[in-house]
Amino acid sequence: MTLSERLILFLKGMAMGIADSVPGVSGGTIAVISGIYEQLLLALRSCNPMALQVLWRQGPKAFWQSIHGRFLLTLGLGVISSLVLMANTVLYLLDNHFTLVMAFFLGLVLASCCLLYPQTGKLSVLKICLFLLGFLLTALTAVMNPVAGSTSLLYLFFCGMVAICAMILPGISGAFILILMGAYEYVLTALRSMQLDVILVFALGCAIGLLSFAHVLNLMFYYYRQATYAFLVGMLAASLIVLWPWRLSTEPGAGAGLMPWTYTEATGLSAQLPMVLLCALAGFAMIISFGALVTRFRESR
Repeated sequence: MTLSERLILFLKGMAMGIADSVPGVSGGTIAVISGIYEQLLLALRSCNPMALQVLWRQGPKAFWQSIHGRFLLTLGLGVISSLVLMANTVLYLLDNHFTLVMAFFLGLVLASCCLLYPQTGKLSVLKICLFLLGFLLTALTAVMNPVAGSTSLLYLFFCGMVAICAMILPGISGAFILILMGAYEYVLTALRSMQLDVILVFALGCAIGLLSFAHVLNLMFYYYRQATYAFLVGMLAASLIVLWPWRLSTEPGAGAGLMPWTYTEATGLSAQLPMVLLCALAGFAMIISFGALVTRFRESR
């Protein structure tokens, strides 16, 4: 892996971290968009007890290669860096430019659906059912009401396990799952104030949940690749509901969705229709251009 490739991977990790800090947006969505989703699952799957045998028999270098250590370390540093450095920026943008930010993410996701649809292969009844299942699963998370969560370390460990599974699924927001479990603000505050006990317990839950769930997803991709993509595209498509920019509430997915021509009347705020369309178009164009570059790079190899 060259230095430029590491830098690009680090930036992809930062994008995933930013997405995971926003309720309504999934880091898994960014991984799919950036073309590293299956590689990420493969790397996570390699982190298993068998890798310890490699460490014992062949040494640290072979162990590091077997778990795709360089890939995971670079990506992980990007995710952590953005969570620490960019969380306040993202929250500021959501607080002050909510409609435009959601429009940009909506464009990203819509373009991703267009790019991933060919991966589902020939249309079939099974794939349509899986698409609808994925769509409904994501849509249901958008209408669930938050609960009051505990702040015990055991509960936070459980929250980490559940949220991280959502984070690597395109379309389901891990941050939104934390809101539903009543732990989002507590975890974010702990991250800002560097409460190490909370951070370590939550991170341990994330690690265990991530490594376990990655095995399931890997098996799905290996044996049912097209059907799995049909399910994931359904999840992505449903996240467009969560990201609808004109809402009564400035929480992604919360509050009634409005048409732009009724938004001003209901809220007293400008619908900013030209800017919203421009932001959505910018997000859409960014992903389509990225997809074209990736395709050209693969064809040239």
